[in-house]
Amino acid sequence: MTGELTALPDIEVSRLEVIPTSQPKPIPSPSNLVFGHTFTDHMLTIPWSSSSGWGAPKIQPYGPLSLEPSATVLHYAQELFEGLKAYRHPNGKVTLFRPDMNMKRMNTSAKRAALPTFNGDAVIELLKRLVQIDKHWIPDQAGYSLYIRPALIGTQAALGVAPPSEALLFVICSPVGPYYPEGFKPVSLYGTTEYSRAAPGGIGAYKLGANYVPGVVAQKEAAKKGYTQNLWLHGPEHYITEVGTMNTFVVFKHADGVLELVTPPLDGMILPGITRDSTLALARDHAAGKIKLEGLPEASKLVVNERPVTMAEVKKAAQDGTLVEFFGTGTAAVISPVNRIGYLGEDIAIPTGPDGMGPISRPIWKHLVGIQVGDIPSPWSVVVTE
Repeated sequence: MTGELTALPDIEVSRLEVIPTSQPKPIPSPSNLVFGHTFTDHMLTIPWSSSSGWGAPKIQPYGPLSLEPSATVLHYAQELFEGLKAYRHPNGKVTLFRPDMNMKRMNTSAKRAALPTFNGDAVIELLKRLVQIDKHWIPDQAGYSLYIRPALIGTQAALGVAPPSEALLFVICSPVGPYYPEGFKPVSLYGTTEYSRAAPGGIGAYKLGANYVPGVVAQKEAAKKGYTQNLWLHGPEHYITEVGTMNTFVVFKHADGVLELVTPPLDGMILPGITRDSTLALARDHAAGKIKLEGLPEASKLVVNERPVTMAEVKKAAQDGTLVEFFGTGTAAVISPVNRIGYLGEDIAIPTGPDGMGPISRPIWKHLVGIQVGDIPSPWSVVVTE
């Protein structure tokens, strides 16, 4: 014994054990897929304990997890998750879209929830192995992909609010179709003032399960009022934060003809979405003249800002005719256009184009999807299999 501290083992790809299923499930028809209801043949599991660190990864047949009734996840919501997609290109190549960003966010969430952190690069390699095994589940049709859901839960069998001494990282996969199979349909939003999604110093910026369940009631009430989704507002000023579970973007037109693309800043209440970051990066590179996105205004006519936006500003812009568009961004839909917002008893009309999208969202959506499906080369596409 030297008295020196030794680091606990991190996740090691070389320790991976693969147990193929002996009963492969029939592949469903793409037309019958419902988002998040169908799962592939295999899943990835990696156990962790405070005494021995990360255990051996295992790819095994998809099936139930074994948990004690006293597992901390069941009592104190010690849980987080991620969402990303694998895409099949026309030439058969399969890629992931920016998985490094998901792993970075997953580790950030783990720290906030007092769950163990891990080597994100190792988990990406394990995701690749899992997708390689189940890649035949990715429908060979335009607009379809494989949704990948990593999760990390506290599994210690003990009551008491404390960091768990045991945890489990697992990954499941689900084939999914296009979010808008019959073309873009702008959604209506209800400006929710009765409930709060997040507060300064809280968990709004982290992808924890506890961040989502309180929104179900607000969503149900928005639906009762005739709206598709709720728009989360914060404080007496009614600052815009998120659209349901998506990040928010607004486009304003200034007197000199310049279009301003705005999204609320990452102030600790906003989730740092990967699609949000990608939208900002593409728009900023276009505005700086580094790239040219066909359909966007010339570089000198576009500015991109992360700044607070209130409903009062949006309402006034709609009245003045300077509101260009309003949309949400997220992994599932990529971009979701909005055509009206219910706010304090009245509807605010949002402009949309003939196809349901707007002049800024449309070119960005086309470019993002082009990268994801392999039509546009990009370092954001990480190869799973050629």
